[in-house]
Amino acid sequence: METKTIVTALAALAQDSRLAIFRLLVQTGPEGLAAGKISEALGIAPSSLSFHMKELTFANLVVSTQQGRFIIYSANFQAMNDLIAFLTENCCGGESCGTSCAPDCPTEQQ
Repeated sequence: METKTIVTALAALAQDSRLAIFRLLVQTGPEGLAAGKISEALGIAPSSLSFHMKELTFANLVVSTQQGRFIIYSANFQAMNDLIAFLTENCCGGESCGTSCAPDCPTEQQ
């Protein structure tokens, strides 16, 4: 993953509402949610939600699909997994995480 892509994704998530939106979409799964349901669930005004969705989409963390008159948003799980893999690829300097720096390292759970 390119550094610019990583920085864009982290910047998009570095805001309370966008982080909450992304976490909600991850919890929802691949079926996603309509914009109105996201707004309702998180108490975010539709105009603000539109701005946040644009930022998350630009960062490639969220994808949208048109279903009738609704736009359904879902987390881009591949981008999320790529970001996590990038952040943890050199975890514990290549040593087993369970015996050195981080006993709960995500790479140990795979």
